[in-house]
Amino acid sequence: MPRPRHCRYVSARPSVTYFKPRGIPLTALEEACLSVEGLEALRLADMEGLTAIEAARHMRVSRHSFGRTLAAARRTVATALCRGQALRIEGGTYAVAASCPSAADKEKEQMQKIAVSSEGPTLDDAVDPRFGRAGGFVVVDLPDMTISYIDNGASQTMSMGAGIETAERVARAGVEVVLSGYVGPKAFEALTAAGIKVCQNVEGISVGEAVERFRKGEYPYADAPNK
Repeated sequence: MPRPRHCRYVSARPSVTYFKPRGIPLTALEEACLSVEGLEALRLADMEGLTAIEAARHMRVSRHSFGRTLAAARRTVATALCRGQALRIEGGTYAVAASCPSAADKEKEQMQKIAVSSEGPTLDDAVDPRFGRAGGFVVVDLPDMTISYIDNGASQTMSMGAGIETAERVARAGVEVVLSGYVGPKAFEALTAAGIKVCQNVEGISVGEAVERFRKGEYPYADAPNK
């Protein structure tokens, strides 16, 4: 069964939804369909000039998901232009960000426990970019910011299976979201199976900074492991 598609957030619904070649009746034209989130990806990347990471944050998806959405949108537009097709903009899996910020905020508030891979047991320690072989995890209870620590030393000495063992360890602690740098395929699968959401590419900052950025919505949930 395919994994359910994550909602893409767009700034607004398009006011113009149809383009056609001049002088050719509609009855004589084939159509190409561009999704609303595809149009948003084009706007962010090609009109606003945002990087993939910046644009992905706007749409609240992973960088890889944004890249796939953008590539599909560019292909659709190129096909319409090269083949002289009409272009219809409709459909997709999206929500208007301005109309539903409270829904996103409520989701963050309901996440009671987040675990950040860490080089030490405090909010001041640096994020460990490794998931499976991280030294440990600072577990933060939201919204009151009480913390606890999961020691992950046993997984660091394993020759194989460290990611799965670590995923099981954080799942037993009741963690609902993991923030880390690199989460491999097997670890990602184990976390997903346990119902734990994953935010990737978190590194080069302290645990406390990572938590604050998460609370501001700067880290999208990943829908695939790191490549």
